[in-house]
Amino acid sequence: QVQLAESGGGLVQAGGSLKLSCASSGRTFSSYAMGWFRQPPGKEREFVAGVTWSGGGKDYADSVKGRFTISRDNAKNTVYLQMNSLKPEDTAVYYCAADRVRSTVVAGTSGDYDYWGQGTQVTVSS
Repeated sequence: QVQLAESGGGLVQAGGSLKLSCASSGRTFSSYAMGWFRQPPGKEREFVAGVTWSGGGKDYADSVKGRFTISRDNAKNTVYLQMNSLKPEDTAVYYCAADRVRSTVVAGTSGDYDYWGQGTQVTVSS
Protein backbone atom coordinates (compact mmCIF):
# COMPACT_ATOMS: atom_id res chain seq x y z
CA GLN A 1 0.00 0.00 0.00
CA VAL A 2 1.25 3.44 -0.95
CA GLN A 3 0.16 6.58 0.85
CA LEU A 4 0.62 9.95 -0.81
CA ALA A 5 0.45 13.35 0.86
CA GLU A 6 0.46 16.64 -1.04
CA SER A 7 1.59 19.95 0.38
CA GLY A 8 2.48 23.42 -0.81
CA GLY A 9 -0.86 24.69 -2.01
CA GLY A 10 -2.21 28.12 -1.16
CA LEU A 11 -3.39 31.47 -2.41
CA VAL A 12 -1.22 33.33 -4.90
CA GLN A 13 -1.68 36.28 -7.23
CA ALA A 14 -1.70 35.82 -10.97
CA GLY A 15 1.84 35.67 -12.29
CA GLY A 16 3.14 34.17 -9.07
CA SER A 17 4.66 30.79 -8.32
CA LEU A 18 4.04 27.82 -6.07
CA LYS A 19 5.84 24.53 -5.59
CA LEU A 20 3.80 21.50 -4.69
CA SER A 21 5.29 18.44 -3.04
CA CYS A 22 3.97 14.92 -2.80
CA ALA A 23 5.56 12.60 -0.28
CA SER A 24 5.13 8.85 -0.46
CA SER A 25 5.23 6.43 2.40
CA GLY A 26 5.96 3.34 0.30
CA ARG A 27 9.36 1.78 -0.31
CA THR A 28 8.36 1.09 -3.93
CA PHE A 29 7.98 4.78 -4.82
CA SER A 30 11.03 4.72 -7.09
CA SER A 31 9.48 2.03 -9.30
CA TYR A 32 6.31 3.99 -10.08
CA ALA A 33 5.56 6.60 -12.66
CA MET A 34 3.97 9.57 -10.93
CA GLY A 35 1.43 12.11 -12.06
CA TRP A 36 -0.16 15.37 -11.03
CA PHE A 37 -3.82 16.00 -11.75
CA ARG A 38 -6.12 18.86 -10.89
CA GLN A 39 -9.84 19.38 -10.51
CA PRO A 40 -11.12 22.92 -11.04
CA PRO A 41 -14.38 23.90 -9.34
CA GLY A 42 -17.31 22.22 -11.06
CA LYS A 43 -15.15 20.44 -13.60
CA GLU A 44 -13.68 17.02 -14.21
CA ARG A 45 -10.28 15.96 -12.94
CA GLU A 46 -7.62 16.55 -15.58
CA PHE A 47 -4.04 15.53 -16.21
CA VAL A 48 -1.40 18.16 -15.51
CA ALA A 49 1.99 16.46 -15.65
CA GLY A 50 3.66 13.10 -15.25
CA VAL A 51 7.14 11.66 -14.80
CA THR A 52 8.62 8.20 -15.28
CA TRP A 53 10.31 6.27 -12.50
CA SER A 54 13.76 7.62 -13.32
CA GLY A 55 12.68 11.18 -13.94
CA GLY A 56 13.94 10.93 -17.48
CA GLY A 57 10.54 10.96 -19.15
CA LYS A 58 8.06 13.76 -18.60
CA ASP A 59 4.78 14.84 -20.12
CA TYR A 60 2.62 17.91 -19.65
CA ALA A 61 -0.83 19.09 -20.52
CA ASP A 62 -0.75 21.72 -23.24
CA SER A 63 -2.26 24.26 -20.85
CA VAL A 64 0.76 24.14 -18.53
CA LYS A 65 3.66 23.53 -20.91
CA GLY A 66 6.42 26.07 -20.41
CA ARG A 67 5.02 27.15 -17.03
CA PHE A 68 4.99 23.99 -14.88
CA THR A 69 7.85 21.58 -14.21
CA ILE A 70 7.54 18.14 -12.68
CA SER A 71 10.48 16.49 -10.95
CA ARG A 72 11.14 13.75 -8.46
CA ASP A 73 13.67 12.79 -5.83
CA ASN A 74 13.58 9.03 -5.32
CA ALA A 75 15.90 9.24 -2.33
CA LYS A 76 13.27 11.37 -0.60
CA ASN A 77 10.25 9.50 -2.00
CA THR A 78 8.92 12.83 -3.22
CA VAL A 79 7.59 14.25 -6.46
CA TYR A 80 7.33 17.98 -7.06
CA LEU A 81 5.38 20.34 -9.27
CA GLN A 82 6.93 23.76 -9.76
CA MET A 83 4.24 26.13 -11.03
CA ASN A 84 5.26 29.48 -12.49
CA SER A 85 3.33 32.26 -14.21
CA LEU A 86 0.16 31.09 -12.55
CA LYS A 87 -3.19 32.10 -14.00
CA PRO A 88 -6.65 32.26 -12.42
CA GLU A 89 -7.64 29.26 -14.56
CA ASP A 90 -5.02 27.20 -12.71
CA THR A 91 -7.23 27.38 -9.62
CA ALA A 92 -8.05 23.82 -8.61
CA VAL A 93 -7.46 21.06 -6.12
CA TYR A 94 -4.20 19.40 -7.14
CA TYR A 95 -3.67 15.69 -6.63
CA CYS A 96 -0.63 13.50 -7.01
CA ALA A 97 -1.01 9.90 -8.09
CA ALA A 98 1.12 6.79 -8.50
CA ASP A 99 0.95 4.33 -11.41
CA ARG A 100 2.14 0.93 -10.20
CA VAL A 101 1.80 -0.71 -13.62
CA ARG A 102 3.72 1.62 -15.91
CA SER A 103 7.11 2.88 -14.79
CA THR A 104 8.66 4.00 -18.07
CA VAL A 105 5.61 5.61 -19.64
CA VAL A 106 3.55 8.53 -18.41
CA ALA A 107 -0.17 7.81 -18.49
CA GLY A 108 -2.48 10.75 -19.03
CA THR A 109 -5.71 9.22 -17.78
CA SER A 110 -6.73 9.22 -14.14
CA GLY A 111 -7.99 5.65 -14.43
CA ASP A 112 -4.44 4.46 -15.06
CA TYR A 113 -3.29 5.53 -11.60
CA ASP A 114 -3.67 3.33 -8.57
CA TYR A 115 -2.88 5.49 -5.58
CA TRP A 116 -4.00 9.04 -4.87
CA GLY A 117 -3.29 11.73 -2.34
CA GLN A 118 -5.96 13.81 -0.62
CA GLY A 119 -5.25 16.89 -2.68
CA THR A 120 -4.08 20.42 -1.98
CA GLN A 121 -5.95 23.59 -2.91
CA VAL A 122 -4.33 26.10 -5.24
CA THR A 123 -6.11 29.41 -5.68
CA VAL A 124 -4.84 32.04 -8.11
CA SER A 125 -6.37 35.49 -7.75
CA SER A 126 -6.58 37.94 -10.63
